[in-house]
Amino acid sequence: MGRYRPQNINVILDTGSSNFWVMSDTCQNCNPASPRFSSSRSTSFTTAGKQETLRYGSEVTGRIGTDTVALGGFKNAQTFLSVDQISLARQSGLTESISGAMGFGFGRASGTGAAPFLQALVSGGQIATPEMGVWISRPGNEFAGSLILGGVNSSLFKGAIEFMKMPTPGSFGPFWVLTMTSVTVRGRSIPIYRDRALSSIDTGVALIGGPKQDVRAIWGAVGGSRLVPNMPGFWSFPCAKNVSISLSFGGRLWPIDPADMNLGPLYPSSSLCLGAIFQLNVEYYISPREPRWVIGTPFLKNVYSVFRMTSPSVGFARLSAVATGSSVKKKKKKGPCSRGGCTIM
Repeated sequence: MGRYRPQNINVILDTGSSNFWVMSDTCQNCNPASPRFSSSRSTSFTTAGKQETLRYGSEVTGRIGTDTVALGGFKNAQTFLSVDQISLARQSGLTESISGAMGFGFGRASGTGAAPFLQALVSGGQIATPEMGVWISRPGNEFAGSLILGGVNSSLFKGAIEFMKMPTPGSFGPFWVLTMTSVTVRGRSIPIYRDRALSSIDTGVALIGGPKQDVRAIWGAVGGSRLVPNMPGFWSFPCAKNVSISLSFGGRLWPIDPADMNLGPLYPSSSLCLGAIFQLNVEYYISPREPRWVIGTPFLKNVYSVFRMTSPSVGFARLSAVATGSSVKKKKKKGPCSRGGCTIM
């Protein structure tokens, strides 16, 4: 960030929001170990001083500003929130190396009114193909992941990309929305409520959340599962079990690796483990058109994802041996990109 003396800031890639915010060096309660953006060190930073609060269930507050932002070889004068207050709930979801979130949602940001980075690049003529390819890896992989703006990384997937069109694009705020059509547990189909099947495909969430009745039915098909005391909406299951769950959004069933369903023991030496699918509180929803499901990284680690702005759609493809780590080649190198610039996250 910054034109002449750029500052490197690590942010979460968030397709569940259009907002862009970073911790400022004036933040009073931010993690002291996290890198901060210093507006005083940037000669290209401008602000009118307007304060804004962004709410994600938790809150971040700061002043709206604009500066040059570079990502993957692309640059844009981007409006963002320079945060000086952050809620404890939001803070707990960030590691020390992460200092904010960059929204890649569908449509303009709710807090600043700015176009998301990808949308701004397309409008400015920097990207001819209005799409991005995303791969999220697991711990231990030689790469943390890959983000391609304006194309895909063909080395990270195999076979065709299955695209599903968004229902009524632009009607769901910033969310990239698909309709969930099927859930299976160990190959057995689990009935879900069709009027609550709208799903936000969200790279910024480390869980899968859904309506109470549907989540209860899923865990009910896993023997020995139970609600976790003092953790409303969360379920546990015997650690010895491999929980095999697959999801479909109108096409093929996409299996989730059982390792991604297991968040670890409830406490040291516990025989029960925490499940990655939880009951999302939907009582606060006003519109029946808002997503009832949030599909986060436990699912997205198992597919290569493509978010396409024209003929708005989301596509999934099977991961290649390079992505799964089973390739015999261990040299660190970027895979070929069909279009756009390669960014290793």
